[in-house]
Amino acid sequence: MLIEIIKSIILGIVQGISEWLPISSTGHMILVEEFITLNVSAEFKEMFFVVIQLASILAVILIFFHKLNPFSPTKDDSEKKETWDIWKKVIIGVIPAGVFGLLFEDVINEKFYNWQTVAFTLILYGVLFIIIENKNEGREPKIQTFADLTYKTALIIGLFQVLALIPGTSRSGATIVGAILIGTARPIAAEYSFFLSIPVMVGASALKLLGFGFSFTSLELAVLISGMLVSFFVSVFAITFLMNYIRKNDFKVFGWYRIGLGVLLFAYFFIIG
Repeated sequence: MLIEIIKSIILGIVQGISEWLPISSTGHMILVEEFITLNVSAEFKEMFFVVIQLASILAVILIFFHKLNPFSPTKDDSEKKETWDIWKKVIIGVIPAGVFGLLFEDVINEKFYNWQTVAFTLILYGVLFIIIENKNEGREPKIQTFADLTYKTALIIGLFQVLALIPGTSRSGATIVGAILIGTARPIAAEYSFFLSIPVMVGASALKLLGFGFSFTSLELAVLISGMLVSFFVSVFAITFLMNYIRKNDFKVFGWYRIGLGVLLFAYFFIIG
């Protein structure tokens, strides 16, 4: 049991870091799974990789709880209205990905869930990160606060999130790139990306848990709890790091990292045949 818990801890660390940095959690999980394989049923493993993302989402809720809580007694009526507006923009933003996900999930999983797609999209969006940041260098973003973020803009950013249905794209990467491209300041782009993930991942995790059921063996329960706990605490660190980093830096370093990882994936899988 101990070795499986250690594996889940390592997977939780990778998940917690790669879910929020725009570097693709799927790409990292594919590579890590080549070396670390959980000795559990295929059904449990599928559920595990979705539900540990829920732990990452809980980190977002913790860090931004006050900002996202419309019932806070410390907020006046105006501030509560602003909070409700954020949630309305989140709901509008998740509609495109929700619709396309329901319609095309099976096709996407069948056609695109492979290392070739992941490696290609890692490199593609890495290049786009660098190009967009170079293009925006010295330009003043038009959208500096959530009040500046209109419902139309929220929907457009939500359309960019549809791209993240393709493995290797990165949910945060797609929405952040799209938001920056249409003139959103990096901190707002990152926060909105985090908020969009809440209803998406809560819904996906609930479906996976209901589909699997709540009857766990002691090993499965230990693996799930350890993975979730590690994913949660590492996510808190990763989100805090990213928000501090982007206040003074651009996303080009993540672009170069994605390109390097994509090349590594191509090289590794070509070598092993």
